[in-house]
Amino acid sequence: MTAAFPNHSLDQIFRSARTFNDWTDRPVDDAKLREIYDLMKWGPTSANGSPARFVWVRSAEGKAKLAALAMEPNRPKVLKALVTVIVGHDLDFAGELPKLMPHSAEMMQQYFALPGVAESTAMRNGTLQGAYLIIAARALGLDCGPMSGFDNAGVNESFFAGSRIRSNFICSIGHGDPASVFPRNARLSFEEAGRLA
Repeated sequence: MTAAFPNHSLDQIFRSARTFNDWTDRPVDDAKLREIYDLMKWGPTSANGSPARFVWVRSAEGKAKLAALAMEPNRPKVLKALVTVIVGHDLDFAGELPKLMPHSAEMMQQYFALPGVAESTAMRNGTLQGAYLIIAARALGLDCGPMSGFDNAGVNESFFAGSRIRSNFICSIGHGDPASVFPRNARLSFEEAGRLA
């Protein structure tokens, strides 16, 4: 039987975790980014398709290019963070199914070839994987600053040119400055957000 996480772990991942808008210069090395990926990749996706694709932007040139494509309030967040990951999804993800789901790859590839199926599946599951990334980063002691205020088409052209990968959102990762968080806003109650059926 699987045990529940202790409260302090749940706080770290959800209840006390915040969206950070400014960052300290405390380092985050490549090994930590690989650790995030190696944890989040186990989250479930449709047909194990794993459509998310990531660009871990940490060079000065890359950050300047990404910041120029962000809305004005988001530019300093990208420039100050040690790394900002572009979370995208590959519309051609089904090409990896012989590796990821060998027992029924051909059948699933036929399904994903139907009009609109690959696009909606990639977007939905790539978004899930982006959420897994945030949870993994927080579980590993890092802070996150997810953002959607940027030029998606420009990011696609600048970072995914020549591919069928489409950007979804960006997320700065590192050690956040506690002074940069806004006051905690309310959330909907169980009854406001749903019902039992």
